[in-house]
Amino acid sequence: MARQSRGFHAGRPETPAPPPPGLAARVVAARAVAEALTASRPLDERLAADLTQSRGALDARDRALARSIATVSLRRLGTIRKALARRLEKGLPRRGGALEWTLVVAAAQLLFLDTPDHAAVDLAVKATRAEPASAPFAALANAVLRAIARDRDEILAASDPLEDDTPAWLAQRWRSAYGETVTRAIALAHRSEPTLDLSVKSDPAGWAERLGGLALPTGSVRLDSHVPVAELEGYAEGEWWVQDAAAALAAKLLRPAPGMRIVDLCAAPGGKAAELAAAGADVTAVDRSAERLKVLAANFSRLRLRSEVVVADALTFEAPPFDAVLLDAPCSATGTIRRHPDVAWIKRPGDLAPLVKLQTELLDKAIALARLGGAIVYCVCSLEPEEGEAQITAALRRNPDIRRLAVAAEEIGGLAECLTPSGDLRTLPCHLWGDNPRRSGLDGFFAARLIKAG
Repeated sequence: MARQSRGFHAGRPETPAPPPPGLAARVVAARAVAEALTASRPLDERLAADLTQSRGALDARDRALARSIATVSLRRLGTIRKALARRLEKGLPRRGGALEWTLVVAAAQLLFLDTPDHAAVDLAVKATRAEPASAPFAALANAVLRAIARDRDEILAASDPLEDDTPAWLAQRWRSAYGETVTRAIALAHRSEPTLDLSVKSDPAGWAERLGGLALPTGSVRLDSHVPVAELEGYAEGEWWVQDAAAALAAKLLRPAPGMRIVDLCAAPGGKAAELAAAGADVTAVDRSAERLKVLAANFSRLRLRSEVVVADALTFEAPPFDAVLLDAPCSATGTIRRHPDVAWIKRPGDLAPLVKLQTELLDKAIALARLGGAIVYCVCSLEPEEGEAQITAALRRNPDIRRLAVAAEEIGGLAECLTPSGDLRTLPCHLWGDNPRRSGLDGFFAARLIKAG
């Protein structure tokens, strides 16, 4: 009887060896980057799907690693692609499968993360070999990534935040709107990890001390912690919620007070509505997405706040006139690129026109829902003037029964640099900058306050 070959058991195949530690996280990151760039699928959406499907295979550390790799890959995509192109003499193979994305996420680790060079290269080569289409190019992947590791200092020294890591069409638009110096400051701010800001029900200074953060002049609390949000003191008790400091200002401009009837159109996920409810206002939260309103309801439950929740298209929503209306309109979201770097690469110039049209219709609806003498705050998390300043100029022309109520510096913590000559709020990623990037900056945001003449 012949001896069985080593590693083979009669009647059943040998159990496949488990993948090397860290490989699955890198594959998830590569897939998320690929779908953002080829299918314009938001990074958070793709990661949420992948991380849910692979929850049994990835521990919390690997899930965080996948998100970190994908995020920095998109934040520094231009630098990465330029570095790869200069080391791929014949360009990328035509039928290389996922090779491009494997190289992108590996280069991100080599250039911008603390991953040891050997681990980043070795796991990228293993990922390349694991896919039939890219397997023939494993040696190429190895050579290119070793060259990037070797030339890291040179690559980083030559990298320009505006020319390399900002899409050309956005760079051109921002130069026209803000000038060269400010545009370069915006692009540089986009390279930094975003801030973690909290809106607190009360006592910002006290919560800043408890959480080891900083009380901003606007009333928000800023942290540089990497502890999961749900594990921080005060979260379970509903004492605060996560919201960028710039976005938190919009609700304050309505000067909410107990008993005021305020409708928040396009309300989910509810940060601004929470600001209004915490001030004692009688809030109606309207959104067309039932799923997003479930998130709002869950947040309000944790925060022990109350609001009326209405699933409806804001354009067809009807109710008796409100004391105030908040409209956080759908927009290009270019003000959130630091927080969501995929936005820079999945948006296109043609996206603006339909958004501007929708914003115009929603703003007219917001004005119609306000009582005589009532206030309307229109806001967008966009850097594009068509979605901000130009919308208000056009609205004032269309509606002779409204006027602008200028925002005063003392209403926004004395940040006079964040006010336009007309008295609207315009924050930029480079505003409120300090020595520590993790505690610096704001989302790009626009808000204007209107009054319906009585």
